[in-house]
Amino acid sequence: MTWIKTIEYKDATDDLLKLYNQVKGPNDNVDNIMLAHSLRPHTMQGHMTLYKYTLHHPKNKIDKWFLECIGVYVSLLNGCHYCVDHHFTGMSRLMNDTVRSDAIKEELNSRKHALLDTQHQAALDYAKSLTVSASTMEQAMIDAMRQSGWKDGEILEINQVVAYFNYANRTVLGLGVHIEGDIIGLSPNNAEDLDDWNHQ
Repeated sequence: MTWIKTIEYKDATDDLLKLYNQVKGPNDNVDNIMLAHSLRPHTMQGHMTLYKYTLHHPKNKIDKWFLECIGVYVSLLNGCHYCVDHHFTGMSRLMNDTVRSDAIKEELNSRKHALLDTQHQAALDYAKSLTVSASTMEQAMIDAMRQSGWKDGEILEINQVVAYFNYANRTVLGLGVHIEGDIIGLSPNNAEDLDDWNHQ
């Protein structure tokens, strides 16, 4: 599942087992990205907290499908197919329109996003710059997002989702995490309980 040793659910004890029980999906399945943290469970706890608070917090204002779309785009830019597969499935489910979601993915893969309106395009332009050339970021990029219709709190949400996916992509790519054995596209559905990380 990864290039380093991991501890399977059936072998977990103590704090690790408690965390696995928080993040597991059907049939005690734990996503490989979480298994990759098993030798240092405290980093799994940090990862899941960051993930849930950036993508699945009830006080977020941006539609969840678009936050997932940003994650797919960042993951495509980084060549992280594990995260693309997981989060495109989530995006498609949230959109409830496979034809449109497939078309958007194709455009993102070709580095275009003409199917989306100007406001969404501005967010993806920002995501690309922050992912591939972070040291060149300028206030003008924030101004462009404001002019397209994003409010400052929403810009912060976008920034944090982009930052989270760059972190997650580097966890996956740096440890050789792969998709085999995972159930694709599960996410924590209970947004109201921030301690409920179960994937359904």
